[in-house]
Amino acid sequence: MDWKKEAKSWLVMAAIVAFLYFTGLLPVVIGGIQSVLLSTGLIKPNIESLELKEKDFDYRGQFVDFEGNIINLNDYKGKTLFINLWASWCGPCRAEMPHISELYKSVKSDPEVEFLMIGLDNDIEKSRKFLDGKSWSFPTAHASYGLNRSLQSGSIPTTLVVNPEGKIVFYQEGMSNFNTPEFKEFLVSQ
Repeated sequence: MDWKKEAKSWLVMAAIVAFLYFTGLLPVVIGGIQSVLLSTGLIKPNIESLELKEKDFDYRGQFVDFEGNIINLNDYKGKTLFINLWASWCGPCRAEMPHISELYKSVKSDPEVEFLMIGLDNDIEKSRKFLDGKSWSFPTAHASYGLNRSLQSGSIPTTLVVNPEGKIVFYQEGMSNFNTPEFKEFLVSQ
């Protein structure tokens, strides 16, 4: 008799997951849960351990913003540049975006710091649709022309910081809460 209750419980959970999956809500729910986890402060960027530290950044490349304007990476030379690679279907990307938005709001008045959030969806409309109606605030673009060698990554989200001298001073694959006092200080001190 006990195994029947167990089987019913598993069927209900499977039905809920299937519903979320087929309605497209699964990444939204997972992203929301991960965002709450990031809010706890348990997952922070590790500023100390940088595999690619001091590697030269490749400024060759262009992107398209969501108004159709071309963005040239070359225009960011001489600035501290925060770059985040994301996709609409990526739960961890969704989870960290509110925190990146808050970081951006706190440093956007600094003329030496620039942000570029680059959508990697195959279709620019998927990225645009995902961002529509969100209260997040940060400069966004789409990788319509592809990624240069400095932006090639094995997973998303991927975040990097390039200093004004063109060196990669921070590189991280995976989600994090970048809206911390330590990371903000790191970013503006470049």
